[in-house]
Amino acid sequence: MKIAIFASGSGTNAEAIIQATEQGRLDATVSLIVTDRPSAKVVERAEKHCIDVFAFNPKEYETKAEFEKEIVEILQENKISFVVLAGYMRLIGSTLLEAYEGRMINIHPSLLPSFPGLDAIGQALAANVQVTGVTIHLVDSGMDTGPIIAQEPVRIEKNDTIETLRQKVQALEHRVYPETLQALFIEQRERLDRDE
Repeated sequence: MKIAIFASGSGTNAEAIIQATEQGRLDATVSLIVTDRPSAKVVERAEKHCIDVFAFNPKEYETKAEFEKEIVEILQENKISFVVLAGYMRLIGSTLLEAYEGRMINIHPSLLPSFPGLDAIGQALAANVQVTGVTIHLVDSGMDTGPIIAQEPVRIEKNDTIETLRQKVQALEHRVYPETLQALFIEQRERLDRDE
């Protein structure tokens, strides 16, 4: 199972997934990292693990469809089965979505449908809720609206700050994302075996 990870920032979830594949906890190969920020730290992580990178600047393209068309071509050249979003801060357009519908997964730092979009951890603290968490879902055309695959809660303590809560949520993400992907890929293989 060849996967591409899309990320825009430091790439801690990308690192967790790559390590899970290297340690045999995730039966897949990370064949490509895609980033819309060529200077992002995720590029360094990819290079450290000898993973190919496609880094692009969206401003160099006239439309979203134009850069997504190029991404789809690269994904297909690399025989990518699944796209895994790990802190990719860009809404997926129809060009990419149609090519990988049902095979594109995202992780979000809240219990969706609560606190979609940017700064979900800050949103949860501002709302004064006692529990937030992590959601893994299929990607659709909306903002964090696709079908939910898995969720796990994180308790918010009275003394939590954005930083302490982020650390708790990220620690959970780094465990749950590889585990969920492994379960999903096993299910996919079993379905393919049944169809043969």
